[in-house]
Amino acid sequence: MTPPDQAEPEGVRLQKVLAAAGVGSRRACEELVAAGRVAVDGEVVRTMGRRVDPERAVIHVDGLRVATPDSGLVHLAVNKPVGVVSTMSDPQGRPDLTGLLRGRPGRLFHVGRLDADTEGLILLSNDGELAHRLTHPSFEVPKTYLAEVAGPVPRALGRQLREGVELDDGIARVDEFKIIGRAGTRVMIEVVLHEGRKHLVRRLLAETGYPVERLVRTRLGAVALGELRPGRSRPLTSAEVGQLYAAVGL
Repeated sequence: MTPPDQAEPEGVRLQKVLAAAGVGSRRACEELVAAGRVAVDGEVVRTMGRRVDPERAVIHVDGLRVATPDSGLVHLAVNKPVGVVSTMSDPQGRPDLTGLLRGRPGRLFHVGRLDADTEGLILLSNDGELAHRLTHPSFEVPKTYLAEVAGPVPRALGRQLREGVELDDGIARVDEFKIIGRAGTRVMIEVVLHEGRKHLVRRLLAETGYPVERLVRTRLGAVALGELRPGRSRPLTSAEVGQLYAAVGL
């Protein structure tokens, strides 16, 4: 027991906080600190005795921010099914995102929206600043979609979409275009874009003569939908969170 005049120092050892955040083993985290690869509140730390407040300290490893378990921050990936609206509460009583969370407590913000007929990846977080920046066009966070259309689809469509298409609210373009596969008369197209205008992928393809029959968002920045089943959610990994923060300058 620590004598009253020798109170335990405040805070938690930095390497312990890093290990709890999933960065690596305690030993590996000590090596990161010794190598000068860890910064706390903007200051590079190289000493093992550094203690931090895990609820308040802003920690970066190799320039990527680390979300500590004690910070209270929650970051989730959700595979939104068709028919679910991208809100946390719907006044019309339609299925919403809250119904997919299986009782997770606390207030969460949805990062952008998917219309009810679009399925796939949507992020939820209680970090309002991160959610705001990920959806703001100035940060140009890329989003990847798979769109099913009626074929055949000429490869010239990709050039047209990359060069820009005139819509009723101005010219819009995609960053990348790829034909993924064909099944009978159906063609699966992958497009990447960073704009967030409403129904943009559907409007772009409809304007060029290829209305979308099914649309799935498969990636947002560093986070991929992967094998996550429709209607399910998962916490983001430490690496995913760090890459999202880095993408928006946090």
